[in-house]
Amino acid sequence: MENSQQSTHDVQPQGNNITENSQQSTPNVQPQGNNTSGYNRQQSDVISVGDWMITLFIMIIPLINIIMLFVWAFSGGPKISKANWAKASLLWLLIMIVIYIIIFAIIGGELLSNFLS
Repeated sequence: MENSQQSTHDVQPQGNNITENSQQSTPNVQPQGNNTSGYNRQQSDVISVGDWMITLFIMIIPLINIIMLFVWAFSGGPKISKANWAKASLLWLLIMIVIYIIIFAIIGGELLSNFLS
């Protein structure tokens, strides 16, 4: 009978001593960085569909869209996902500008050489 009662307890070696514990201890996990509220903070960082609708509407307005991309990307005010989206959009804009410059340089050089000959 003693064996069946002893099997209900967990025996864990600690150093040279063996202790009996009736419950398994779970490690106390603290969130990393500034995120002190864990899952709730992740839920509050979600951008709603309405916010995305307004954001995309602002993106169709010329010149305001570029200004707002810089504001969202570098002001620190918007949510992290919107800031990352704005940074990625600015990078794509920069890539497209470089591609356009290369294409216009090639076409312009070709037209200039045909004009001069």
